[in-house]
Amino acid sequence: MTGFQTLFYKEVLRFWKVATQTITAPILTAMLYLLIFGHVLEDHVQVYPNVRYTAFLVPGLVMMSVLQNSFANSSSSLIQSKITGNLVFVLLPPLSHWDLFAAYVLAAVVRGLAVGLGVFLVTAWFTELSFFAPWWIAIFALLGAGILGTMGLIAGIWAEKFDQLAAFQNFLIMPATFLSGVFYSIHSLPPFWQTVSHFNPFFYMIDGFRYGFFGQSDINPLTSFLIVGVFFIMLAGFAIRMLSNGYKLRH
Repeated sequence: MTGFQTLFYKEVLRFWKVATQTITAPILTAMLYLLIFGHVLEDHVQVYPNVRYTAFLVPGLVMMSVLQNSFANSSSSLIQSKITGNLVFVLLPPLSHWDLFAAYVLAAVVRGLAVGLGVFLVTAWFTELSFFAPWWIAIFALLGAGILGTMGLIAGIWAEKFDQLAAFQNFLIMPATFLSGVFYSIHSLPPFWQTVSHFNPFFYMIDGFRYGFFGQSDINPLTSFLIVGVFFIMLAGFAIRMLSNGYKLRH
């Protein structure tokens, strides 16, 4: 376990050393979203009965921050190591593909949850929140961070330069996140777009996470859990396969 522990510590230290950029900046961004959307729509939109729009918005912003920062951690670490050439120092030690997967993904989970907790602590001052099912909150936060950490690992392995990674993030991660119900309920959409939303796994992560706060959701939380769990297993299997084959890592 020494190799795994060392790589995990290195990955956590990598983002912690620049916490202003990796932790503080996303928290500030989420707070600005809350101030702008909450101020403009608070008196005009009510998604759930007896739930203010600002309260509805907070869990979505927390989960969005968790997802985006989990992806950013593993993907940026790998692409930087590949471009600077120091990836060889990770490949030379006797680390198994399981060690690599666990270290990169767990470090991404740590960063995602750290940012999510910071966003929650800051935005919770602006509204009153309930905790209907805390276990669902924890489960979906961990699964969401793990999924995006795994996706970041896959993107970092696949990409060979920064613009490829940026394309992956801008044309896949960002749209899937914003179109997952962070700012709205899918029941407010036309039927066609409601159907499209059901093919977005990010929607189930955020909807299940929000259920833990209010006990209300667009989809049964157990259904969301099963879909998110299966999606994580599929992604993890794909990422571990890439690592075991040395795809774009060993030349």
